[in-house]
Parts: sequence; structure tokens; C-alpha cells
Amino acid sequence: MAFAQSVASDIRRGVIDLARRLRLERNAASHTALELSVLGHLRRRGPQTPGDLASAERIQPQSLTRALAGLEDAGLVTRQPDPADGRRSVLAITSVGESALRAEMAQRDRWLAAAMVERLTPTEIGLLHLASLLLDRLASPEP
Repeated sequence: MAFAQSVASDIRRGVIDLARRLRLERNAASHTALELSVLGHLRRRGPQTPGDLASAERIQPQSLTRALAGLEDAGLVTRQPDPADGRRSVLAITSVGESALRAEMAQRDRWLAAAMVERLTPTEIGLLHLASLLLDRLASPEP
């Protein structure tokens, strides 16, 4: 257990440092981190209510108001009445939103790929690939 805790600490620090570095690679005119996260959730999970998105982001629904308005105004998401409950709305990512999200991720992926080729051996890159699969498995809500 002590070894696992030590490894967990190393992974946490590495993931946080890498996430911070990837944020630095964002275009200054880019969408906010919250807007990008909302687009990512909608792309991965399909249409959701603002409450579902707030729960996924672990924030209050009111905190999403500005981000959702900006995404709608930019044509990146659409809002429709919830067929199950007309008092609620359901948000979905548009094709423009998909393109914006892909462009944002491609910019960071290019930086990361270049950094890996410059700083790591092919074996280390292979290990990172395996680690990425394991990190995805750890991050999934399924045990």
C-alpha cells in the first residue's frame, strides 16, 4: 500500500504539471477552460441538461450560465426543450462546436507530440501510451 501511495503521489503531480503546461499552450483567444470542458462533455456523452453538465463539472448550475450563453451565441451548442420535461432544456454540441473543440485539442496535441519526440525515446513514448490507457481506466466511473 505504501508503494501505491508513493506512485499515486507521483502520478498526481505529473498529471497536474502536464495539465498546467497544456493550458499554457492554449491560444490566448481560445474559449475558456469551462467552455472547452462543456463542449468535451457534450461530445463524449451526447445532449445533456444544464444540471447534468453542472454536476459533471461539480459546480452550481448558475455558474454555467455565462459559459452556456457564450457557447450558444457562438453557435457551438444548441438548446432545445427537454422532451421528457418541457420546463428543462437539453444542450447539444453543433458541428461548429465539434470543429472548434477539435482545433483546440489539435493545437495541444501537436505541442505534446513534438515535446515527446524531442525529449523521449521511442520506448518511453510507448510506455506513455500504455500509461494513458491505464489513466483512462482509472478515471472512468466504473470500478
